[in-house]
Amino acid sequence: MNLEVSIAGLRLKNPVMTASGTFGYGLEYAELLDLSDLGAIIVKGLSVKPAKGNPPPRIWETPCGMLNSIGLQNIGITAFVQDKLPLLRQYDTLIIVNFFGDTIDDFVQGAGMLSDASGIHALELNVSCPNKQAGWSAFGTNPAILAEVVGQVRKVTTLPLIVKLSPNVTDIVEMARVAAGAGADALSLINTLTGMAIDIETKQPRLSNVVGGLSGPAIKPVAVRMLWQVHRALPSIPLIGMGGIMTAEDAIEFLLAGASAVAIGTANFVDPQTALKVIHGIEQYLVRKHVDDVNGLVGGVIC
Repeated sequence: MNLEVSIAGLRLKNPVMTASGTFGYGLEYAELLDLSDLGAIIVKGLSVKPAKGNPPPRIWETPCGMLNSIGLQNIGITAFVQDKLPLLRQYDTLIIVNFFGDTIDDFVQGAGMLSDASGIHALELNVSCPNKQAGWSAFGTNPAILAEVVGQVRKVTTLPLIVKLSPNVTDIVEMARVAAGAGADALSLINTLTGMAIDIETKQPRLSNVVGGLSGPAIKPVAVRMLWQVHRALPSIPLIGMGGIMTAEDAIEFLLAGASAVAIGTANFVDPQTALKVIHGIEQYLVRKHVDDVNGLVGGVIC
């Protein structure tokens, strides 16, 4: 049977990736699973300059999920290209680099630096981060700013451009249309939902940054709904589904909702081999349903 999928001109051996921010730079997991078995690795978010991130505490477990406020800690694009990327090239999988910036100029500079590096197959533009030029609102929640950043990045790279959408918006379809119209080749959705937890004994927030991103199984129904809405409105643009995928059954829900591929996030912290188990589970489902091509599942929900 065929497990290969195509996204923005990329051919993946199977539709399962690892989500940015939950799999490090990929190399941290190399002793726990064969990275070459994955459809793709999306490395943790990179910026032009290294970032220390937020002070602890910056993770808090919640029912059916977790809150995180890491603050996009990373080693910077230069160090990644020099130290991490050469080691990643030895694996037979696609390398997708998530990147972000504080300003549109940062995004453009980062995209240019990454586009010049050998061994990167696609870029994932993280628009769910603060924008200094617009009062620290998120790039991904303002249609005009989203169009500008995607359009400016599109001008400086020929690599496939995936835009990772924020779910913290009134209309996810509108933001998807804006990103696609500005030059996105594919869309990732969803990023984390904004959340907060309070210690009732100390009356203080559980996170030093007060609020953080909620991920894990708790957000899956929201993620599936948003992806389904975007696929229904924009059936021609490839979608990468993520948000609470713990099992093959979860992943198949996203495929049926319209995802061409899926990304495993929080589950990597629970079981580092989740992605491989999801791949095998999808294969078993195809056998059971007598389907010979995984692409036949995409958008197959009956409503």
